[in-house]
Amino acid sequence: MDVRAYNRAAWDRQVARGNPWTVPVSPQAVADARRGQWEIVLTACKTVPRDWFPPLPGQNVLCLASGGGQQGPLLAAAGARVTVFDNSPRQLAQDRHVARRDGLTLKTVEGDMADLSVFPDHSFNLIVHPVSNIFVPDVRPVWREAFRVLRPSGVMMAGIVNPMVYLFDVVLAEEGVLQVKYPLPYDDLNSLTEEERARYLDEDAPVEFSHTLKDQIGGQLDAGFVITALYEDRYPAPDPLSEYTDTFIATRAVKPGT
Repeated sequence: MDVRAYNRAAWDRQVARGNPWTVPVSPQAVADARRGQWEIVLTACKTVPRDWFPPLPGQNVLCLASGGGQQGPLLAAAGARVTVFDNSPRQLAQDRHVARRDGLTLKTVEGDMADLSVFPDHSFNLIVHPVSNIFVPDVRPVWREAFRVLRPSGVMMAGIVNPMVYLFDVVLAEEGVLQVKYPLPYDDLNSLTEEERARYLDEDAPVEFSHTLKDQIGGQLDAGFVITALYEDRYPAPDPLSEYTDTFIATRAVKPGT
């Protein structure tokens, strides 16, 4: 399977279905951001602490695999020079829709989050990367490319899915039963039986890949980042696993230098 092409089409369909991560922010949220009142999420519910951000006016910001008309428009309204980079044309169209509707200036670029060759070295002061690298088979190239395009002292904020989420039987979990079924690392293409995979793909969902914490957090360190802060998050009820533990991690990482 061409994973990038499949997931591009799948996310385009998610836009048509109104997936919550494809619904643009409201005009009121943009107006509030212009007055300095804004917040974004990297994971499920918790908002990113404001002290994780550099002063935004004039900053070159890359919203990495972050289409959908959510983070990018708010950061642009807060004064940043924003580029939204995403694999889904319809997700990017949501950002352009908000920009036209609310008179914002932002740039959209379609591409693979693991290949940022369209951008020169040291292009951005800040990278905002909400949970999305579960849609690529290998996360380490994402970290290496992010490190390359950041300027020295630049910041990357990333949302991560805790790999233990993928241990459990999905069908039973929907019924509130947590039963360990899959060894890690998990991926939809190789961990499922043929019958399970057919059912999953029939639902038009993007294919997902778990990544070890060694690759998610250790991969950032190996790319050269220094991790300066971290928090955990979880889905609200009735998600069964989130009743017991956090299922997401957000990291703040800095590229050393001046």
